[in-house]
Amino acid sequence: MGRSQRQVLPSLTRRRFVAVSAATTATALMSAGLAGCSPSEPVDEGAGTSLDAFADCDLVYGCCSPECQHHLLKGYVRDGRLVKVESAEVNESPACLRGMARVELCSSEMRLTKPLKLVGAKGSGEFEEISWDEAFDLLEEKIRYALDNGGSKTIVYDRGSGNFSSLARDLPGAFMSWLGGAQNCTGNTCCAGIDAAVATILGKRTQTTRNEIPNSDYIIAWGNNPVVGMTGYFGRFQEMVKAGGTLCTIDPFYSETADQSQEWIQPWPGTDSAVALAMLKVIIDENLHDEEYLLAHTTAPCLIDNATDAPYFSDPEDDTTYMVYDLGSGEVVAHDKKGIGVALSVAGTDSADRYTTIYDLIKAEADKWGKEAIEAESGCSYDDIARIARGYAAAEHAMIIQNMGGFQRTENGAYATAAQVYLALFTGNIGHTGDGIYDVGGASTIATVSPAFETNADAETTSGIPRVHFGEFILEDRPNIVNLAWFFCANFAAQMPNTNKVKEGLEKIPFVVTSDQFMTATGLYSDLVLPVTAVFETENVTANSRSTTVSIGEALVTPPGEAKSDLQVCAELAERFGFGEQFNKAPRDYIAHVIEPLGITYEELSEKKGIDATPDGYIAYKDARFFTTTTKAHLWVQKWVDEGYPGIACHQRPVEHPLNIDGLAAKYPLASVQRKTRHQVHTTFNNLETMLALDGHKPRITVHPVDAEARGIASGDEVTAYNDRGEHTGTAYVTDRVKQGVVVLENGWSDTTASSSSNVTNNAWPTLGVMHCCNSTLIEVRKGA
Repeated sequence: MGRSQRQVLPSLTRRRFVAVSAATTATALMSAGLAGCSPSEPVDEGAGTSLDAFADCDLVYGCCSPECQHHLLKGYVRDGRLVKVESAEVNESPACLRGMARVELCSSEMRLTKPLKLVGAKGSGEFEEISWDEAFDLLEEKIRYALDNGGSKTIVYDRGSGNFSSLARDLPGAFMSWLGGAQNCTGNTCCAGIDAAVATILGKRTQTTRNEIPNSDYIIAWGNNPVVGMTGYFGRFQEMVKAGGTLCTIDPFYSETADQSQEWIQPWPGTDSAVALAMLKVIIDENLHDEEYLLAHTTAPCLIDNATDAPYFSDPEDDTTYMVYDLGSGEVVAHDKKGIGVALSVAGTDSADRYTTIYDLIKAEADKWGKEAIEAESGCSYDDIARIARGYAAAEHAMIIQNMGGFQRTENGAYATAAQVYLALFTGNIGHTGDGIYDVGGASTIATVSPAFETNADAETTSGIPRVHFGEFILEDRPNIVNLAWFFCANFAAQMPNTNKVKEGLEKIPFVVTSDQFMTATGLYSDLVLPVTAVFETENVTANSRSTTVSIGEALVTPPGEAKSDLQVCAELAERFGFGEQFNKAPRDYIAHVIEPLGITYEELSEKKGIDATPDGYIAYKDARFFTTTTKAHLWVQKWVDEGYPGIACHQRPVEHPLNIDGLAAKYPLASVQRKTRHQVHTTFNNLETMLALDGHKPRITVHPVDAEARGIASGDEVTAYNDRGEHTGTAYVTDRVKQGVVVLENGWSDTTASSSSNVTNNAWPTLGVMHCCNSTLIEVRKGA
């Protein structure tokens, strides 16, 4: 329903949210010694005197680089200690409180300071401190054992989302390649739908559209919460609304973004593909689609041979040779033949018995989702869905913001993503100012950067282990037995779905190593935990897909205890294994190599600290030229067919769904979805008082009043969400902001701070595109632990 037609909950109005956030943030900053973090804020030392309390500090620059917006930060250092952080001069948008919290992160007493060797059972937390020499000797011994007992493929590693800086991201894979080629962990647990749909349809996974948000007229925030997840640049959304644009949120939870939206609907989790197809049906039925765009920039008119159910190519090995129906001659011809009138549909023609078109197939899928069908499946009003479809199609400039959308983390996430891409293509909303999809993108996606390290071309190619099915693969020795696992700032035991199965896998692996700044849930299940440096403590560069700013990483803060950089650790081991020359250069040399293709020198970056890599006049997929073999959007995806799925998007209800009343829903009737919070990025920052002061020290479990009453639950009660996979305990928050029958769990809690919501989440595998199915999870909730 529209904003004017629904009740705005008074406790989460925009004014109150902003005011409470400001007050809470100020309190957190004061308690952590972060007051005065705004640039050039003086401290009054007396009448007529104004002195800068940080005038004696040295400046250091570094990028806040977890899986977020990668802001360049400016730190103030006194006697080797970080005392203040603010947003640096060069940034796409202002840094948020998470970046400011690095004052506490760098000096936290919880930081790891020496290597830790497990002396008790895994998970017990019983470790002893050892020297680095002992740690290197132990690690060398265990690596050599793995190499001698099955080879490098018995080593598995993962570089996590705790550090996206270029040296840290490139280092593990390069190091493992020189050992011979280890098993990497595969699949995307963030935006797998983008990998499976956007990359296959448009030819490239990421092209940033953030710069065009203020120029849009209508934006759908689909399944995400930009106020929290895109804090740094949410002001662009507000600018769009202030100029008269419409912000629409599609989410079963009334989020902070929904509160600032003019439209909001609450579909059942896992039904977003049906909602998108229902919107497409309205657009087609009411002739709101852009036929000229579809003909010029997509493969919609490509013929499908009814005998083979496959696209008709004149050369079966070349998808640029697709055939179309010429309205003028009534013949089947090459799509690029000059002077033809291409038919979008062959319905009603003499070729209809033999052929259909991709457009016809998509229309047939959309036609399934009329009023009765979509209301029954999604739980949303058809009138609301139709109004949003019309508003989106009628806008001169419209966008769908998909990144981090919860719909991607469902069994049907690939098709949900693809159906949204269809909406954009059918309305001609990609390739121009103010339009587009998926606003993630950065220096490495709009330009070219080099890997920081050379890899071994002779390394063995391995199949990898799916992240979402890590535990099962390890326990079943697939694709082979694993002798050693090494996690670089990756917290599998808290973030991977079905974490209890992950822990079983970690217990089976003979030797597990974790490199991190803090003890994590994964660290607790490791045999060796290595203390590594943080931002401002090590040299680095960040030039990747999260920010268009290429950011220097400087080292001026004294690391805690004996913490080393990942490069120092790998360099020492490389020497022991005979390939030391690959990792023994100074960090500045690797930094220079990364940015060389951008035309940026190390000296220039060192001077400017940050450089915007956005080309002049940049538009994502400008003029609707896509990165495919035909430069058109490929609406039929052969890769899906090869995996055993239909080649066009359709709706397939998840197995774990409350409407499947004869299945698991009879035992676990509530659908759960994951929500990101303001105080952390996955499990990063979740142990800092600065951040915990924002939302509390325990997970919040959000339940609808009707569901709560049936279970005797009131707000503030300790409650437990559970299913056959495990349990997650938190504090009940009873509110009608969530759809009845849906429970909202908070992502990012860990065994080191509280109970992880990933204890209960679905890790179904395989799925199309290897989806992370945490939002296709059925649970029950009880009062008490």
